[in-house]
Amino acid sequence: MKVALVHDWLVGMRGGERVVEAFCELFPEADLFTLVHRRGACSPAIERMRIRTSALDRFPFAHQRYRSLLPLFPHAIEAFDLTGYDLVLSSSHCVAKGVVVPTSAVHVSYVHTPMRYLWDQYPEYFGPGRASLLTRAAMRVCSTFLRTWDEASANRVDVFVANSFNVASRVEKRYRREAEVVHPPVDVSRFQVRGPEAVEDFYLMVTAFAPYKKIEVALEAFRQSGRKLKVVGGGQEWKRMKALAGGTVELLGPLSDPEVADLYPRCKALIFPGEEDAGITPLEAQAAGRPVIALARGGALETVIGLGGPAAAAERQASMLFEPTGLFFDEPTVPSLLEALSRFEASRDRFDPAAARRNAERFDRRHFKARMVAIVDRAVKSRDLLLLRQPAGDAPTAVH
Repeated sequence: MKVALVHDWLVGMRGGERVVEAFCELFPEADLFTLVHRRGACSPAIERMRIRTSALDRFPFAHQRYRSLLPLFPHAIEAFDLTGYDLVLSSSHCVAKGVVVPTSAVHVSYVHTPMRYLWDQYPEYFGPGRASLLTRAAMRVCSTFLRTWDEASANRVDVFVANSFNVASRVEKRYRREAEVVHPPVDVSRFQVRGPEAVEDFYLMVTAFAPYKKIEVALEAFRQSGRKLKVVGGGQEWKRMKALAGGTVELLGPLSDPEVADLYPRCKALIFPGEEDAGITPLEAQAAGRPVIALARGGALETVIGLGGPAAAAERQASMLFEPTGLFFDEPTVPSLLEALSRFEASRDRFDPAAARRNAERFDRRHFKARMVAIVDRAVKSRDLLLLRQPAGDAPTAVH
């Protein structure tokens, strides 16, 4: 088959790009389409692909301020010519799932989330204090069009795959479509479990500096308590978070994969204070044998085995025959996180590094790839059967 991979933008290595990396390994001869590509920003598996960018990539400021071009994204993604491709596999957290595909092609879309900044978390991105007056005014004009386009373009997808049950429920709500769930891959082999003597006196966050991550909650909790926190990452909230950090909180900025892999087994625990769609960093921490202290919402409820904690977490995990790999706190607030930290420190001996590693192995890349191959295979066979059943001269109608 002639395969096209589609991803929103390639400007760094976050969870979405880990998924794209696995797709590139599955289909190394595919063409990779993306709105904007910052050369050298992604892993070698991605960078060696034939990468085709949109007209937006030629804007002078596109690689740094691509988010400001959001109203142009639908037109740019629709402008890609995918004539002649048999399979389109998109990785979408913004507009990639809206690419226009040939009528004879199969489109499988792996959805990280419907556009969070248009739906569930609009105030987090465009509320007062979060965006300039000009940006807020522009979004009031554009948001209705973008939401309408987002819903309508879902009809171009043959098969939806969600990165968590959490996101599958959003796909059903926003697009009125069912989605099969395949959790994002963690490369367990990248991480090593070390003995208790390797653990140092600090907690760790590995995160993009985005509004919904609730980084400020962690910074304030650690500032108040005097506990040490190291934060890895960067993004649009960097300046604001830098102003809030200080004392026992250290912002390390973006680090390389080997540097991050070295930090995980040395930390007391990973701090995960935001409501994530799925979240790969809790799995990375567990792959290194370290527990996770997470907000009891979103994807963390599907990947972390909680010690006690909220009823929602206990109910979700009642049938799992695994030892605890972390604990949850109820609200994204400083008091709730501080209470969880105290609870964790009183029960640190309850967390077995080997159990954390076993839990992470359930989400290893090899399982992810096998699941995606099976889904793509079924989708292609279903389309082939549909084409065989068409009367001569007819063709299935695509929705554009």
